[in-house]
This record gives sequence, structure tokens and C-alpha cells, in this order.
Amino acid sequence: MKVPCYQCNTTTEVAVAFEVKNFACPNCQSLYDYHNGGLRFERKFSHKKIFDHLKIGQSGMLRGKKYTVVALVVKKVYRVYFWKEYTLQDEQGNFIYLSETDGHWILLKKSDKQYEVSGRPKVLRHNGMVLDLYEATHAEIVTAQGYFDLKLPKGKIWMAEFINPPYILSVEDIPGANGTYFGEHISRSEIKKAFSGTSLPHKSGVGIVQPFLFPLKQTVIIFCVVAILMLISHGFIYANQNQTDILREDLTFTASNNKEVVSKSFELQGGSAPMTISVSSNVDNSWANVQLALVNENTGEERYASKDIEYYHGYSGGENWTEGSTQEEFNICGVSQGRYHIVITPQKAPEDFLNDRLSVQVVWNTSSMSNVWMVIFFMGILSAALYFLNKYFEQQRWADSDNSPYNN
Repeated sequence: MKVPCYQCNTTTEVAVAFEVKNFACPNCQSLYDYHNGGLRFERKFSHKKIFDHLKIGQSGMLRGKKYTVVALVVKKVYRVYFWKEYTLQDEQGNFIYLSETDGHWILLKKSDKQYEVSGRPKVLRHNGMVLDLYEATHAEIVTAQGYFDLKLPKGKIWMAEFINPPYILSVEDIPGANGTYFGEHISRSEIKKAFSGTSLPHKSGVGIVQPFLFPLKQTVIIFCVVAILMLISHGFIYANQNQTDILREDLTFTASNNKEVVSKSFELQGGSAPMTISVSSNVDNSWANVQLALVNENTGEERYASKDIEYYHGYSGGENWTEGSTQEEFNICGVSQGRYHIVITPQKAPEDFLNDRLSVQVVWNTSSMSNVWMVIFFMGILSAALYFLNKYFEQQRWADSDNSPYNN
């Protein structure tokens, strides 16, 4: 449909599949009424033009369908809050609506259901969904562009919005065109992809039906299920697994200093568990060292560990002092089942002629529950953090509503 504007000499042409009752010039916001088959100037919107990001006549592919932008209205409430509503038409003549506020987008479709909301009900049920009253007030159309299948009202419009994020139900009382619109949050990236090359406003604040980053309830349920599965699987895997003595070896430095001592092969069966190595030596104001290699004979993998044994003592400043110990202990974590042998390399201080003994004891422990409880504790902390973040997010969502459940 090709329409000239007699106020600014601008011609607008868009293919529309409905009877046009009002036309608003996208250039100067002059509103025309179709009367007896012709255009009749009605009025000009005086509100300062708000930058329209989607242009009248612009087309894009949204959720598998091609849509054309045929109209735009800008509404306000309380003199300070403004939002845009775009009307899009597909190739079959069906309408959808895009609402944008502070960079947050909502995709709406008209519903056949009608609701009485003049009494400001606190909740509304729609198709089995319970939605909470967010706002019930009068709105005003302050400017418009494009083609309309209804006559735009001059006065106030009674409207009520009910939300259950990411869904919204909007009920409008427009003379001769009362309507119920059901919608859901749609991401800015999806709009940008549908209308490529379009500059879209950046998001600020929390949108009226913007979803939280994580679905809190589902996340907590997942954490609980994971915790239960971890406890069950841990109990099942390690039910019959006991502590196993692997090696008890008394070495002399006379025979073994700086030499590799290879143990007999041994078999480990069960779930992964830490291996504890205890070493002791009669060091006296001296040191000794043991290097240990755990060799997996099935895979050839070698895991190394080293430990110093130091013990010093003396008398100074009128007091006796000691430092270190003649016994030490360390772990090799997460040793899985398989066939192994151990290579021990002892070493002592060259000037120590008194100490000639090193004892090594190796034990494969039962699995510790500490890692399991650590993961469960972390999931609990994360759940609590998400709860408080979600609460703050919801408080921001409802900050501009007179019906906020967070008001004292």
C-alpha cells in the first residue's frame, strides 16, 4: 500500500494484508484517518520522536517465518515510563507483536480469551498458568508510525499486565478493540539475528519478564540428584574395599644409598584411593631423603614423590630447641586399580656416619569421603548464592511495580 503524507511530502509503501483504518507517517508522525476511501488528516503527535530501531517496511526471518514491520506505537505511563510496540505481519497476514523497553524484548500474540481485570485481581490463570499482577494502570499512545487496522484512541487506555517470567499476559481495554496478548521474553540476539544490520538498544536494568541466568528450582534439584548419586555410587564402589598394606621395607644406607630398590609387583583392585607412604630414619642433626616412583605395569605410567627427613636440636639462649622429625608421611592421590611395583631411592647426608637405617611403609587406603563432601558443600554454597542472587534479581524486576511481593 502506497500512502503519501501531505504534511511532509513523504511517501510510504508497504504491502499490507488488512483494511487500514489509521496511517501514521514514519517521518513526521502525522496521523491520517481513512474516510470514504480517502485520507483525512486527523492530528499530529507532538511527542518528541523516539528513535525507532525497527523501520516500517523492514522485513526479517523470525523463528522460521518472514515478517514485515507494519506499525509502531510508543506508549507511556506515569509520564516517565515509555516503551515501544511493533506490529509485524507474516506473508499469510497473521500478526505478532514485539514490545521493547530499555533493550528488553517481548514477543506477543493475540489471544482469543477475554478477562475482566478492572477490579485489579492479584493473580490471573491463563491456560493452566498462574500469573501475578505486575501493573494495572492507564497508558497513553504518545506517537505512532505505520499502518493500523484500528483507530488509535486519543485518550487513556486501561491496561493490566500479569507475569510469570518469562511469560506475560497483557490485557488492554481499547474502545472497539479490546485485546488479550500472551507473550514471552525474547533475547536481543534473536531480534538482531532476525533483522540483521539493525542497531538495537543495549539492555539496562532487569526486564519485566527477563529470565534469571539459571533456573533456580531446576538447578537445586539437579544438585540434589547429583549429591544423592555421588553418595550412592561411592558407597557401591567402595563397599567392600579395605585398607591394604602394600610394602614394609627396612633399608640400610650401606647397601642402598643412592641406589634404586625395586619392590615386588602387587595387584590393586577396587576404586581409586590415596596411597600413603610413611618413612622414618635415625637422623640426628642431619637429614635423609627418599624418592619413590609408583610404576603402573599395565600402562607404563610412573608417578613420583620425594620427601626429606630432617631432625635438628641444640641449646641456645638458655633454652633447648628442636626442629623437624625423624618420621614423615606423604600421599600419592587417586591411585586406581591395576598391577604396580615401587622403586625406592634412599639418600642421606654424606657427613652422617651414624645413621644407617631407613624404614618405608606403603598403605593403599580406603577412599576418603572428603572429596564427596567437598563437592556437596560447594553445590550447597552455590545454591545459596544463586538463591540470594535470584532474590536480588526479582527485587529489581519488581522495583517499579506497586504490586511487588517484596514491599514491606
